[in-house]
This record gives sequence, C-alpha cells and structure tokens, in this order.
Amino acid sequence: MAEVRSGSSFHIQDSIQSLTSSLESQKTLWSTCTVSPAAERLRHILREDDEPTPTLFTEMDTLQHEGGEMEWKESARWVKFEEKVEEGGERWSKPHVSTLSLHSLFELRTCLQTGCILLDLEGYSLPQIVDDIVEKQVQEGLIAPEIREKISFVLLRKHRHQTKKPIHRSLADLGKSSPSNSSQCRSMNDISVMPSSDQLKNKFMKKIPRDAEASNVLIGEVDFLDKPFVAFVRLAQATTLGGLTEVPVPTRFLFVLLGPNGKTKSYNEIGRAMATLMVDDLFSDVAYKARDREDLIAGIDEFLDEVIVLPPGEWDPKIRIEPPKKLPSADMRKSVFSLNELGQPNGNAGGGPASAEDEEMPAPHELGEELAFTGRFCGGLWLDIKRKMPWLLSDIYEGFHIQSVSTVLFIYLGCITNAITFGGLLGDATDNYQGVMESFLGTALAGAVFCLFGGQPLIILSSTGPILIFEKLLYEFSINNDIDYMELRLWIGLHSCLQCLLLVATDASYIIKYMTRFTEEGFSSLISFIFISDAIKKMTSTFNYYPIDQDFQPDYITTYRCDCLPPDQVSSLGHNASYGLGIDNITDYPMFNFSAVDWSQLNKKDCVRFGGSLVGKSCKYVPDLALLSLILFFGTYSMTISLKKFKTSRYFPTKCRALIGDFAIVISILVFCSLDYVMSLETPKLHVPTQIKPTRPDRGWIVMPLGKNPWWVCLASFLPAILVTILIFMDQQITAVIVNRKENKLKKGCGYHLDLFWVGILMAVCSFMGLPWYVAATVISIAHIDSLKMESESSAPGEQPQFLGVREQRLTGILVFVLTGVSVFLAPVLKYIPMPVLYGVFLYMGVASLHGIQFWERIKLYLMPAKHQPDFAFLRHVPLRRVHLFTLVQVTCLAVLWILKSTVAAIIFPVMILGLMVVRKMLDLVFSQHNLAWLDDILPDKDKKKKEDEKKKKEKKKKAKADEQNSDEESKKPREIPPSVKIPLDLMNPNPHNSDPSVSD
Repeated sequence: MAEVRSGSSFHIQDSIQSLTSSLESQKTLWSTCTVSPAAERLRHILREDDEPTPTLFTEMDTLQHEGGEMEWKESARWVKFEEKVEEGGERWSKPHVSTLSLHSLFELRTCLQTGCILLDLEGYSLPQIVDDIVEKQVQEGLIAPEIREKISFVLLRKHRHQTKKPIHRSLADLGKSSPSNSSQCRSMNDISVMPSSDQLKNKFMKKIPRDAEASNVLIGEVDFLDKPFVAFVRLAQATTLGGLTEVPVPTRFLFVLLGPNGKTKSYNEIGRAMATLMVDDLFSDVAYKARDREDLIAGIDEFLDEVIVLPPGEWDPKIRIEPPKKLPSADMRKSVFSLNELGQPNGNAGGGPASAEDEEMPAPHELGEELAFTGRFCGGLWLDIKRKMPWLLSDIYEGFHIQSVSTVLFIYLGCITNAITFGGLLGDATDNYQGVMESFLGTALAGAVFCLFGGQPLIILSSTGPILIFEKLLYEFSINNDIDYMELRLWIGLHSCLQCLLLVATDASYIIKYMTRFTEEGFSSLISFIFISDAIKKMTSTFNYYPIDQDFQPDYITTYRCDCLPPDQVSSLGHNASYGLGIDNITDYPMFNFSAVDWSQLNKKDCVRFGGSLVGKSCKYVPDLALLSLILFFGTYSMTISLKKFKTSRYFPTKCRALIGDFAIVISILVFCSLDYVMSLETPKLHVPTQIKPTRPDRGWIVMPLGKNPWWVCLASFLPAILVTILIFMDQQITAVIVNRKENKLKKGCGYHLDLFWVGILMAVCSFMGLPWYVAATVISIAHIDSLKMESESSAPGEQPQFLGVREQRLTGILVFVLTGVSVFLAPVLKYIPMPVLYGVFLYMGVASLHGIQFWERIKLYLMPAKHQPDFAFLRHVPLRRVHLFTLVQVTCLAVLWILKSTVAAIIFPVMILGLMVVRKMLDLVFSQHNLAWLDDILPDKDKKKKEDEKKKKEKKKKAKADEQNSDEESKKPREIPPSVKIPLDLMNPNPHNSDPSVSD
C-alpha cells in the first residue's frame, strides 16, 4: 500500500529522471503489448524450480545523538507487518500495514542506482563488513578517503534495542569531545561481538519462523557528509553479527543510508520503504537471487507496478491500517514471472473491462482421482487400499495430541446422546426388538470397525431418521402379515450388503462427480436443520413434563396442595381428582397392614410405592425446573460459541486462547453440569443401560436366517433392499464428499469405494446381531472435522493464524466408539449430565455445520440491503436477481425434502436426493454456465464442452486477427509506435537528444 503525500526533497531531479526512465522502460509494453525489460529480467531470475527463500525479519535502526555521543536506536521492525516504537519509547505499536509515500520509493530507487551494491560479500563480523563497504565506496570515488574512519566509527556504534534502557553517561564521559574527532573517541568497535543475554531471552523469537534470516536497515544523518552515503549488502552466508539485531537471527542483508543534516524525515521514509520492500515476498526473492544492480532496480519497478496510490485529500496518513484477516497469496505474482505468459499488471491496457480469459474463475468441479472410473473389477477399491496403506501408522501416532482429548469428549457426548435418543425411538417403533442397548452396542461396533479400517476415518457412523422410518414401516408390515420381523430384516440387510459390494466392484461411486455444490448444500443444510429442530423440540418437550404453573395466584396459595390418599378414597373422589401418579401395587405387599398407615404423612415415593395416589393442583409442579432447563440449554450453546471465538480474541497468550478454544465444548458442559449440581433440582438426566443384555427378553444376540418365514421371503426382500441401498449410498457418499472438500486441506486422500465396502459389510454383521444399521452422519462428521482443525502456531505480529489442515488420524474415532461401548460401566458418572446440556450440544452441532455453506450466506442476503451485503465473490460476477432466483430454487427443494421427511413418504427420501441431481441438471437451461460456475459447480460434461468451445473460439480469434493483419499490411505502411502513446513520453524526457524525430503532432 502506498500513499501520496508531501515530503522533503531528496535528489528530486534524480527522482524525476528515475520516473521518466521507468516510464521509458515500459515503452515496449505500451506500444507493442509485449513484456517490459524489467519483467523480462525478473522472468529469468525467478524460476519455478528454485528453492524457496527464507522469511526475512527486518529491523530499522536510526542514529541518535545524545550529549555528543552516538548510538543506533531500534525504531521499527517487520516480519510481515510494521511495528513502530512509540514516541514515548516504552512500547511497540500494534502491527499495521506499512503506508509509504510514493516519493520515498522513487528516492529509494535513486539510492540503489547511485549507491554502492555489494552482492555475495564474504562477511564474518560487522567491523570487517563495514571496512569492505567503506573501501568499496572509496574505490568507486563515492566518498573522500579522509572521512573513511568517521563513517566506520558511526557504523560501529552500539545498538540499543527496545528491550534495553537508554545508556547513562558518567561524569567522565562529559568531558569527551564530539565523536566526529576520531582520535579522541572510544574504541572503533563499540558494538558487541556476541549476542547479549537480552537478545537470547527475547520472547519475540516465538513470532519469527524457523530458519528466518535478518535484514538490517541503518538510517542516520551526520555533519561530515555533503552527499548521501548509500550501501546495499547481501552476504554470501547469513551471519550473526553480535548486537546488531534485536533477536539472535543471522543477518543476510544490510542497507545503510547516511546523509547530511536536515533531512531526517526523508531518510526515515526511505528506510521504511527499504524495510517494507525486504518483507515483500516477491522483492525478497529478487534480493536473494539478484545478479547485479539492474536486477534490484527491476524488483523495485515491479513493486511500483503493483502499488496502489491513495489520493492525499481522501486518506489520513496517520491512520494505521489493521492487518487483513486473510493475506493474498504471493504465488500468483511469482507465477507471472516464472511462466511463459505474463499477465496485465493492473487490468487492461485500454482501461476497459477485463476479458473472460483474464477473469479469475472458480476452480472446476473436480473431486480428484479417487472417483476416476477404472473400468476394472474392484479397480477403485484396490486403488483406495493402495492409497491408504502408507498412512496406517501415522493415522495412529498423529492422534496423540492434546487437541484429540477435547475432540474425543465432544464427539463421544454427541454419539451417546444420539444413540440414546435413536435407541428410544427405535424401541417404540419396533416393540423393543431394537432399543437403547442395541443402539449402544451397534454404534460402538460399527463405528470402531469403520474408523479402524475405513478409507476416511474422520467420518462418524450413526443411525439416521430415514432408517428409523423404514424400520417402523417394516415392523408394521411384518406384524400385519404375520412375518417374523427380525428374520425379514436380516435378509434385507444381506441383500443390501451384496448390492453395496456390487456398487463397489463396478466403481459406481463415480456418479458422485455429478453431485455439485447444489446437491451437497441441500443435503447438508437439511441434516443441519433437522439437528437444530430436534434439539429445540426435545428442549420444549421438557415443559410438557415439568410445566410452568401459569394459573398460579398468590391470593389462593392455601388451595395449592398435594395430598396422598389411599386407593379406596381415590376411587370415591372420581377420576378427575387424581393426577395419575399412583399405581395399584398393594398386592405386592400381602403381609403389610395398610389399614394402620397414616397416608397423609407419607412422602411422594412411599405414597406411590404403597399404591396411594397424589391428588392436588401442585402434584406435578416443580418450581424453577423449566427455567433452569432453559438456562442449561441456551447457556451450553452460547458459551460454546463464545469460547470457540475466543481463539481470535485479544486476551491471554496465544497458547492459552487455543487451549480454551479447543476445549470450548468440554468447558461449557462442565460449567453447566456444575450449575445443575449446585441448584440441586431434579432436571432430566442422561439414562444409560446398566446391564449388557437385549432390550427385549425373548430375543438373543444372533438372528437365525431360516425357520420362521416362508422361503420366498428370502428372495422378495431383494426389492425393499434396493431402497435401503440407495439410502445408504446417498447418505454415505454425500457426507464423504462434504468431509473431503478441498477447503479442509486433507492430505492423506480419501477412499469412497473402501468406505462403502465396510458400510456394506457392517450392514450384514448388524443384521445378524439384530443391531441397527449405520451410515455416515453428516453433522457429527462435520463437527469431528471442525474440532480437529489445525492452525499455525508461529505467526508474525498482526498476522491471523493460518489454517493448516485437519489432524487426520484414526485414534479419536476409535476412542469415541470404545467409550460408547463401555458407557454401560460409566453409568454412575453419566447420570449427572442433564439432558438440556446435551440438547445444547446438539444445537451447537447443527448451527456450526451451517458455517461456511454458501447456500446459508445467500439466504441471509434476502434480508440485507445491497449496501450492507458482504463482498462475496459471486456477487461481483452474478446479478443479484439471478443469485436470489438460484437461492429460491434451493429453498424450494429443501422445503419439499423437509415435508417428505416429516411424513410416511420419508421412505422415498433417498430417491428425492437423487431428484436434486435432476433439478441441478435442469438449471443448465435457466442459468448461464458463467453464473453456475460462481454459484455452483459446472457439471463434468458441461465443463468439458465449455473448454472445447473456448478452444475453438480462441482459434477463430487468432485466425481472424491474422487475416486482419495481412489486410492491413497490404493497405498501408505499418508504424512501429503509435503516436498517441509516444507523445507524453517525449514530453517527459529531460534529454531532448533522445526524442524520436519521427513523431510529430
């Protein structure tokens, strides 16, 4: 970023000549639309095959005069952003983007043109380097020999860094003369040779990447010079130069600018410009690889070419610009000079809109080689196995990290809550043929096997709503037709297993390529909304069991009572008098004399146990229970959201913030479980089975395939199995696509075929054991991914932590499901967890899974005026009305799916997911491919066709252009340089002898 503002003149005539020279160097680019000499030079310097250069830490020191003594004082530093020493000298400023005056950049260019350049200097100590610099200046006639010692003396003064306090002069020092007289000064080598203890203990080293090198900028003014002393030095090997740098980082570059008195501000601006250039990714590469002075000048010209100028009347230069949350990659700039094609620097030469070819289009819809159609039997499965085998060992040991502890606890609580909820609903739907215990064991078995052997162990298996509805309908069909439910379910599971294996063998997962963002977002949004809806429904159901007494009136408080009455009195009062809390179990106590019992003195438990009934308006009312449940629900959710955002807050050190963010869910659960314990109210708690046995007493753990149903049931079950297979395939593969998105930066590859293989095998195993069927759970899998995301630990001041990827391993998933299996033995501890707290975890999962979904961001645009809408990339390229139309189509599809899943028709839910792909295909008739490229993904065949059309279009353009040039050559004489471009360059040329006589008005 550069700003134009007035500044003191420093060789202003040289700056104008430099500007003119720079414009002349661009003459070829403007006139003939070819690359400039500077760009051509950089192309040969920056090569793709070169090793990356180290990160540079830049420090700027300014020369201070205190009572006749001199010392270098650290005034600013850069890793990526600038930090200044505040005027008080007691603290560093906040990191901010450097704002430079354009004038200082041109003055710096003049300095490098006229100063001393030493590249690959063999330097081992600062005195030796200073001697070489001064000797070079004397040889080139840039300084007089008699001031040699004075310059050396100045450059070897002490360096006071921000960690040190100002020096204190003694009484003996007061009599010393000015340092300009070298015969009366202190030692020539006043700078420390070895790093001080302050340097070695400096905590700022944590902010500097490993293997970083330093560049030192020394700026000052002295009274013995009449013209600037400029030197740019690159050492052959980075060397630690004692107390020169704030931190013990070896120095590679040294820039020195000493000048006459009276131009302090100008010198400081030039030093800041040099320091900012050194931390620029492209110029630092040029500085490392430059062969001569002209290469450095070419690097400055490129930097000037990319500079953005802010008008002086529209921006206050004193404002410090906050570092952006996300830095643009320098790879694009570097690739321009390493490839054969050089792009336009700042748009089109003609100033018009960029062409379609110049536009940065979204990446095409590619899911990688994992979904390539091999055409061989089990070809995709074999490739998945070969792809995952080398990572098996790292999949275990990479899980040993403190972050994994938080992930295991978080996902474990989500899984057991889901297992209990699903198991209870399944028990009601199947008359306890499958219940909570079967749900626990099935979750543990299927999940652990999948995480141990699956292709993508980050996926979490669970039961789904459509499977529950299918089980309910299947049980009702079995009862109505006198067919054994468990045996029929076994054959459906076996057929579905064989169908899944057939899909694996034929590489049928290839069709996932046609599931674009439209289908993925529709499916994941539906599952997220289901999680949110279920969490809220479960929470509101608490109010049915523990209602708020809205009819309570303080004046009638004497009428609010609850009495325990014996059974004979209850029957005489009538049905409406009793609240149904008593049960007639007097026959259980034949030896007990109930006539002698004083029923009015019994507590609630004894009254119910002895067969009495509780009668009165206050029998069901529990004060504050509903309110506390609501506090636990929203409190868990809101605290988790807040602590997750704590990573980017301003409080506490980075490691502390990261630890709090990673354990946000665990902390929230512990806090609100403690609150519930302190309040001592009987909120609904988590109930876990305490014995490992089937929920229904008349069934075992193994289902026999034959003997209870007619023989034809074995064959007929093939048809309902097709529906189950479609459901399994769609749920599993869409979730896998979402987990394997390129945004997650997964490095170990995925295994769509291997995943489906193990899901099919587990279908058969669970069917034989009478356990529920399991498939990838979208929301829990996304939560698993989010809880394992990694960010950079060492970051420059002001730089936001960079997302590095996901901790890919199998350990967290295995531990989650092992804990689920042994939860029966953890029941004494788990019984203290309130259900509203777990409902809050469910709500967080649902909301968090919506983060980053473009569909959700586009829905919010309906409620925003245009001026307040975020700067999304698709809004720059697609008209807002088309964006709203595309969103409306998605909302309509989502509404249809929601209605279907809420009715008996939910059994055809998987078919409707396939229907989303059909709807997406039809959108090609409504939207242009350009709009779909920004809002969705282009279908594979469309993408191929588009590339072919573009290729033909380019060939036609080239042919037409060649024909036009041939016709122009025949009709008129060609001119090398257009006059409209040449005229202003001639007017700005200070040397009239270099003007082109062929150009006239």
